[in-house]
Amino acid sequence: MILNVSAVLLFGAASALAVKTKSAGGGAAIVLFLFGFFAAGTGAYEPIHNLVQACADALNDLG
Repeated sequence: MILNVSAVLLFGAASALAVKTKSAGGGAAIVLFLFGFFAAGTGAYEPIHNLVQACADALNDLG
């Protein structure tokens, strides 16, 4: 079974959870940073998107 989830939806949900639980660690900061880039679609979108895609592909290849 293949599940496709938008990166904006995924990072948005993770950001909402981080804010709700008042998580202030480094992981929450990274999630909020990535959510901002995916939502804004800035010029840095392409390299960050490629990095996240490569990580997702690597995790997929592990399983």
